[in-house]
Amino acid sequence: MPAAKGKKKAAKKSESCVFDKFSQKQIAEFKEGFRVMDKDKDGLITSSDLAATFAELGRPGTDSDFQQMVADGGAPMSLTVLLNMFASKSSGEQDDDDAVIAAFRSFEGTTPGTIDPDQFKGMLQAFGDKFTDQDVTDVMGIMEMTDDGQINSEALLGMLVAKTD
Repeated sequence: MPAAKGKKKAAKKSESCVFDKFSQKQIAEFKEGFRVMDKDKDGLITSSDLAATFAELGRPGTDSDFQQMVADGGAPMSLTVLLNMFASKSSGEQDDDDAVIAAFRSFEGTTPGTIDPDQFKGMLQAFGDKFTDQDVTDVMGIMEMTDDGQINSEALLGMLVAKTD
């Protein structure tokens, strides 16, 4: 019997757990992001949670947009489902230029090629390696601004990636 028990433990150890694919810091960041998006605090991200989150970010959409996002992730969207989505998309390599461009384009507001500096500051201080006020001041100091006080996203992308198209 001890041999069978040992095999069971060995099999259990070899099972893949989505939480093993990320560092503790990354999991904490995903949990924080999930907490921010889970507006009704029921442990699931629904289309109404996404609609409220996007509205807060100044990026409203349609009900069908948010329903499709939830459907793409697999309903119900729990933290584990969200982690599995990120794990399936992540290869452990650095972001390629297209991913960086898409990420910064998502910050653009109603005027293409510009990013609202207040919204950008909020995101820098809310997600990932959270920036301090001084960090944000330093970053904003090197960014090219438009005449109306917006961040020139084209110039920013030019600093970050080899190509912008």
